[in-house]
Formats: sequence, C-alpha cells, structure tokens
Amino acid sequence: MSTTAEPDAPDAANEGALRSFHVVLNADAGGAADGGETLRERIECGLRSIGASAVTIDADRSRPFEERIRDAAAAEARVIVSAGGDGTATALASAIADTDKVLAVLPLGTANLLARDLAIPLDLDEAILAMASMQPRRIDAGTVNGRLFLHKVVVGFAPAIAAKREELRHHREFGAMAEFLRYCLRRLAMPHKLRLVLRLGGAPEEEVKVRAVAVANNAYDEGLGRFFARSRLDRGELTVYTLKRLGLPDLLRLSAGMLIGRWRQDEALSVRSATSVELKSRLKRLQAMVDGEVVKLRSPLRFEIRPAALTVLAPVVATAEPRDGSE
Repeated sequence: MSTTAEPDAPDAANEGALRSFHVVLNADAGGAADGGETLRERIECGLRSIGASAVTIDADRSRPFEERIRDAAAAEARVIVSAGGDGTATALASAIADTDKVLAVLPLGTANLLARDLAIPLDLDEAILAMASMQPRRIDAGTVNGRLFLHKVVVGFAPAIAAKREELRHHREFGAMAEFLRYCLRRLAMPHKLRLVLRLGGAPEEEVKVRAVAVANNAYDEGLGRFFARSRLDRGELTVYTLKRLGLPDLLRLSAGMLIGRWRQDEALSVRSATSVELKSRLKRLQAMVDGEVVKLRSPLRFEIRPAALTVLAPVVATAEPRDGSE
C-alpha cells in the first residue's frame, strides 16, 4: 500500500506568487562548507534558473539572527527559504506559521531532518532544481510552552550530550573527540533518573522515573535504516517516547533495532500518542533540546499539536505506508 502527499491545489495566481523568494542564508550551519559569496551566488543563480521572478538573499551575519527572521516574515515574497540547518527552518517556521507564507528548505545543516522527512534532495543544487516542481503542502507543528517545534523536544539524557557536542563543535582534533566519547560513556554509566509527572491529554497524571522523554511532532517510522524519519507530518498528534533506562547494552540494542527497523517494542521504551502532553518536575526549569537547540524551559512543560499550521514546499511523492503503530 502507498500513500501520496496531497499538495494544495495550485492556481495561476499561486504559481506566480511561488516564484518570489526571500532567502535566509545561515552560512554557519554545519553543512555550509562553501560559505560567503560563493554559496550566495549558487543559490541566486539556481533560483533564477528555475524561473524565479524575484530573489532576495539575506546573508548578513552582522545582524542579530532574530532580526533577520522577523524581516523574512515581513518580506513581500511569498516563499521564505531556509538555507541552513534545522534550527534555521524552525526559527522561520515559528515566524510564518498560520500565515499565507510558504517555507522552502535548502539543506545546509548537519542532520537536515525536515528536508529528509519531506523527501527534499540533500544536495544543494539538486534541491534548488527540485523546487521547480514542488507544491505547497500543509504540515503540523508542535508547541512547548508556546514555543514552536517541528521535530521533537527531549528532556533527560540527550540535552546534556548535545550541549557537550556543541561545546566541542569547532575542535576537530582527536583529543576533543576522545573527550566527547568519555563524557558520553560517563553519562551512560550514571544511574540517575529524572522524576516527572506525566499527563497525556485528559488522562490521569502518572509519576514516571526515566532517563529521557521525547515528545515528537507526529510519529517516527519503523523501517530498515530509518533513523528518526517520519513519512507523515499531518496526523495531528504528538508521540511521546519514554526511555525507562539507558545503559550501554540498552543503547546498543536500541541502535540495532533502529538499524533493522524493529525498535518500538523494545523493553526499555514506551511509545504513546496524544494531542496534548504535560510534564511536571520538582525543578523550576528543565534542560531540554528543542529541534536540536539546548535550552532551559520552565516547568511544567505543556505541549500542544497545531494541525496544518505550516505550509511548506515539498515534492509530491508516493511513499510506502510506514509501520508506526498509530493505525
């Protein structure tokens, strides 16, 4: 069985509007190796080659990033292009959700999760060429304490690892890699669990002791080699993954399960869905990872799903019905 992502019905006016682009170029993103003017020229030439009627590229790193995002949301262009990583895409999505703006993604980051989920080519030039045939498509967004996210929010084990990785990001030498590995192993060996009170939708509260909780915008697929991949971004639900323990054997078993596409039934993992989620802690603030960015969030953490909140440009593709256990 296969499903096809249903695009919004195009019309002549929309077709013309979708040829006007405002690009936010984040040359600091993990995959933006070219940087500077070369990258800017590649993007502009590529967009012109597919028939762009107007192209504005904001590559001014001297300005505050938040200001650049606000300017993009206020731009005359209908299509706002994220030329960066997942953080850039999420920031722009936050600014243009529930408007008539359309988000396009040029993957220049390290993970490029949204581009992968939307079946956008990961090569920059191929992604630009593919935009010529892409169509607008509505996808869901999640919020935590009013802050929008497109992928997931994680508390517990992962944020500390991500913070350490960011600390060592620009250190390429072997010593830094060894330090990061030692840090990860120490964290794995720690017996400490996070005490939380969890509520799913209107269900009663429950106390949980976990190594990590992830609240995702829709569900991750099971499938051979599909690491944190989603075939559906429009189910209108949050999926909650609670990890009861995480020693080295658990990590190896889960990783192997993800590799072969059988991980949802792992004994250390619980998977449930809801349209709203609340996490309470005795701590006033919880360290969390929101779409890859490590932040402090005030407790309680209140999650909501916002169905069809964002319009994106995406290929119209047929995909195998994923095994996510939600049907």
